[in-house]
Amino acid sequence: MAEVSAGALVPSVKTEGKLATAGDDSASALAAEMTADGGGAGLAAEMTVAVEHDKDFLCPICMQVIKDAFLTACGHSFCYMCIVTHLHNKNDCPCCGHSLTSSQIFPNFLLNQLLKKTSARQIAKSASPVEHLRLSLQQGSEVSLKEIDSLMSLLAEKKRKMEQEEAEMNMQILLDFLHCLRKQKLEELNEIQTDLQYIKEDINTVERHRIELYRARERYSVKLRMLLDDPMVAKLRASPIDKHNSGIISSARTAHGGACSGNFQQKKIDVKAQGSSQGLQRKDAFSGSDLQNSYTQSGLAVARKRRVHAQFNDLQECYLQKRRQGANQLHKQEERDMNGIHREGYHAGLEDFQSVLTTFTKYSRLRVIAELRHGDLFHTANIVSSIEFDRDDELFATAGVSKRIKVFEFSTVVNEPQEVHCPVVEMATRSKLSCLSWNKYTKNHIASSDYDGIVTVWDVTTRQSVMEYEEHEKRAWSVDFSRTEPSMLVSGSDDCKVKVWCTKQEASVLNIDMKANICCVKYNPGSSFHVAVGSADHHIHYYDLRNISAPVHVFSGHRKAVSYVKFLSPKELASASTDSTLRLWDVKENCPVRTFRGHTNEKNFVGLTVNNEYIACGSETNEVFVYHKAISKPAAWHRFGSSNLEDADEDMGSYFISAVCWKSDSPTMLTANSQGTIKVLVLAA
Repeated sequence: MAEVSAGALVPSVKTEGKLATAGDDSASALAAEMTADGGGAGLAAEMTVAVEHDKDFLCPICMQVIKDAFLTACGHSFCYMCIVTHLHNKNDCPCCGHSLTSSQIFPNFLLNQLLKKTSARQIAKSASPVEHLRLSLQQGSEVSLKEIDSLMSLLAEKKRKMEQEEAEMNMQILLDFLHCLRKQKLEELNEIQTDLQYIKEDINTVERHRIELYRARERYSVKLRMLLDDPMVAKLRASPIDKHNSGIISSARTAHGGACSGNFQQKKIDVKAQGSSQGLQRKDAFSGSDLQNSYTQSGLAVARKRRVHAQFNDLQECYLQKRRQGANQLHKQEERDMNGIHREGYHAGLEDFQSVLTTFTKYSRLRVIAELRHGDLFHTANIVSSIEFDRDDELFATAGVSKRIKVFEFSTVVNEPQEVHCPVVEMATRSKLSCLSWNKYTKNHIASSDYDGIVTVWDVTTRQSVMEYEEHEKRAWSVDFSRTEPSMLVSGSDDCKVKVWCTKQEASVLNIDMKANICCVKYNPGSSFHVAVGSADHHIHYYDLRNISAPVHVFSGHRKAVSYVKFLSPKELASASTDSTLRLWDVKENCPVRTFRGHTNEKNFVGLTVNNEYIACGSETNEVFVYHKAISKPAAWHRFGSSNLEDADEDMGSYFISAVCWKSDSPTMLTANSQGTIKVLVLAA
């Protein structure tokens, strides 16, 4: 069956080949045959033209239809420009090789006429009926007046019909647009109405709880006044005051005098309290509105309200996002109050947003509580590349280009004068250091990576290296201990490789080859198998170490190299890049969450640190920036350097923040700049 099919196709192909390559005689014979057969004259003419076009009308040099045909003495035709160009280089015919000069070529008038006629036929063949009519009229075809009137009537009717169809089409397009616009606006209206309903419900809920708190405070005030008015309570209250006064005032004082002295001492203890029970009662008897007004007018409340208005758009987006998500997941709603207080009536998402609003407005600045100089007398380069707290936040280690790991006691740095800030442990290394990572299980183990590509595990107690891994071929930028499997650590290098190590083995356990330099690596805190890798290819590659053939997901969005990756939680990943942005990603849903802008970072590693709610990074303006994870603009910042304006400008241009690290579950962080200055900063109202 296959052979039959093949046989049916082959002849057709061969016949076409004959038609395309036949000589003049066969073509003429075929044309004569078709002319003799009635009704085949037109087809025969077209066939003849096709054959001639295929052979005689093509220039042997350029293989295109001949333009401005010229004939040689040996009988071959060429394009004028083709043959002239050829004769500039050679003096022979391109077809037969006979000797030929420019004086032996002549215009081929007959071929030029044939080409013009063929071209006209082709144009006429492909022309529209309107073109045919125009050509006929232009060529002077005889048309009667009656025929012209008929044609004009027909054309006018055709014109009206086309205008009608075009008008209908335009109206349909406009109608479709208006329908789409109405649908879109109705959807927006429905969304706004739904949001307004959420806001209305939440206003009622918050008002109800505010009234409950006010009533609870009133009940407490009434109870306190009743206790103060009770003679037994007053007697019990006066007795310890008398005993206290007896040690200061002469025993010859009367009981009344002792009571007065007691009131005087009470006044010393609390300057704002009144000197008598009546004064205390008057203070407690403030109306709810007066107390509310005093709170509203307080500087703290005003400042927090100002922060809300300054970031209103981001807070609005955060509220609506959480409220909508909560409304869509009512069946999965769980009790979220960590203090055990069940707020009945709170709708899904409202409590989450209240937590964001509370934490965001709680702080507005960074305050310095301690400072130390990390620089060495014998090293001019004092850049601190990495700062890390130990497992219990009692010690912190620093490392940088000075080729030393220094371990400080945090309480000493905070509580003692700057002059006595000395490291409790110091370990010398062979190369400049890029990163540190404390083991969160073994308190005295810390890992380092250096510019020679060596990954070292140190014992801080003995000040000796426990393991040294030298498989990386270039500078190792990052190292990190696993939180769930303390014997495992991961490193990334300029050799485009990610390596996984075990402190019980001398060689790497796993090796991931990538196409770009590795800038940072980080274990997921909730898994010993998942690792985030930041690369110079602008992407974050999220790997499952059980299958390293391909990443679980590649997060795209940064426009330059990804310098740091840190996990806020097992599902939230923060990244920093030299495109002057931080980004927050959801590694569970594999999607971007938010982009943070405000700091400047275009060429240096400026540090990144996270806690449950906040993200902090350095800047090439010698400043530290803190972002709340729900707000894209900075919540607070602090500038290193002199208070003098000129010196400050010089600092901003000369130095940058090189390392930052949060103290676990605390508003306190360590920061260092390229000058070797380390500051302990705390978020403040």
